[in-house]
Amino acid sequence: MPSLFIRYLPILTWGKTYNKSALTNDMVAALIVTIMLIPQSLAYALLAGLPPEAGLYASIAPILFYAIFGTSRALAVGPVAVVSLMTAAALGKIVDQGTAGYAVAALSLAFLSGSILLAMGVFRLGFVANFLSHPVIAGFITASGVLIATSQLKHILGIKGEGENLIDMVHGLITHISEVNFITLTIGVLATAFLFWVRKGLKPFLRKMGVVGTLADVLTKAGPVAGVVVTTLAVWLFGLADKGVAIVGAVPQSLPPLTMPSFSPELLKQLLLPAFLISIIGFVESISVAQTLAAKKRQRIDPDQELIGLGTANLGAAFTGGFPVTGGFSRSVVNFDAGAETPAAGAYTAVGLAIAAVALTPLIYFLPKATLAATIIVAVLSLVDFSILKRSWAYSKADFAAVLATIVLTLAMGVEIGVSAGVGLSILLHLYKSSKPHIAEVGLVPGTEHFRNILRHKVETTPSVVNLRIDESLYFANARFLEDRIYDRVARDKGVRHVVLQCCAINEIDLSALESLETINSRLSEMDVKLHLSEVKGPVMDVLKRAHFLSELTGKVYLSQFEAANALR
Repeated sequence: MPSLFIRYLPILTWGKTYNKSALTNDMVAALIVTIMLIPQSLAYALLAGLPPEAGLYASIAPILFYAIFGTSRALAVGPVAVVSLMTAAALGKIVDQGTAGYAVAALSLAFLSGSILLAMGVFRLGFVANFLSHPVIAGFITASGVLIATSQLKHILGIKGEGENLIDMVHGLITHISEVNFITLTIGVLATAFLFWVRKGLKPFLRKMGVVGTLADVLTKAGPVAGVVVTTLAVWLFGLADKGVAIVGAVPQSLPPLTMPSFSPELLKQLLLPAFLISIIGFVESISVAQTLAAKKRQRIDPDQELIGLGTANLGAAFTGGFPVTGGFSRSVVNFDAGAETPAAGAYTAVGLAIAAVALTPLIYFLPKATLAATIIVAVLSLVDFSILKRSWAYSKADFAAVLATIVLTLAMGVEIGVSAGVGLSILLHLYKSSKPHIAEVGLVPGTEHFRNILRHKVETTPSVVNLRIDESLYFANARFLEDRIYDRVARDKGVRHVVLQCCAINEIDLSALESLETINSRLSEMDVKLHLSEVKGPVMDVLKRAHFLSELTGKVYLSQFEAANALR
């Protein structure tokens, strides 16, 4: 079979070894994840500002597409909290919620996101995600978790509320606090408390009752469904919808429909930046989860193929009534812990959700929105981790500043500005750190051939020779820094006749840095100082040979720093 098919269709690899044991494990995992996904899918559609059935639709076709094109054996694809919030923030500026145009815009956003991810995968641009530093992403997700939880308080209280940032949300809640529906509040508080108990206390309780193994896992994951059933029955039995309790209402009883996104140039132009941000954030979240779970079983994840898998999943959502999706942390962990062995577990989950969309939707007519809000709050509070501030402060003040700025901007100005700032800060942080590379003056450790920093070790030096070790590749942003460092050192000591640059840590020299080296060589020559290089790596030497630098170099290129020291002593 052509290798191209195998590369782009991972199903052809794991499908060849699929057996009865894998089928059993995948079916069990699918059952558990399906039970968990039903209330979550409905809740995340609510968070995105869409009808509840959109959450189910977004969890069916995307999972099937990912099972074919994805490389992770455990990743569960579908709506997630952060992407749902970003979807609502992006669409809310363009179309009014509850309109047909809003749903079409959601399809278009999924289409754009899928196209971006697919193109990145085909052109092997998975490295783009590396420009987002982990501390900045952690800060953004923490702030998003706070925003998401706050945005759901209006459903818990049964009042109106609006706003894209924390200040506006809190102001909206305070403005309408006198309109609290106490029946809705009671349902919301009890549902939230119950879901927290399910997450932390149900499994220990079941163990005390003698329920262990797979049954305990299934019952624990089914806990949120119990909350949905009880609150729905309460609203129906006591006629609470007539007393102001907001309910889900009629949900279409059907499989995902075939839908068509809008290709209006004006709409696509407005959605392009949000789609790009959603794509990057979704990919970073997904790939980190996939790689973490794969490492536990010594499996391999291909980031570029993951882009293709997530891209096709989003395209699937765009043409089946959904909205942007990605790999979710909680459901993927549940899928992994439940014993999923292949992506087929996701396909079986999709079948289970399809059955739910056809057979169970009439049963959620009286489901209170407060219960869905409680589901979201409990899910996203696990994302909130302000300890990243303490850790980053202790480790790096620059990282701390970037994390703090991301959190503050996300809370104060909304997710789009927050994530844009996070991307910008990640890049600026990288440029700042690499623009001032660590340059150590080194000397010979007595009795060895090793050279170490003269400020950290007792070493031997030669007065007329300055040995500098550059601990970074040289490029346009740090080339001038190297020039200044060399000139300052030579100017302080009139007896210097040789400067040796130890290049063992230099992996690349771009054209700007090459020109700086030429300038350094020329100016040192005017000072009657020769420039030498040592331990130059092969690829770097190849680049230098293609230029005129080596022919104009006043000194020599030495194989090792020890050889240079002996020659110039």
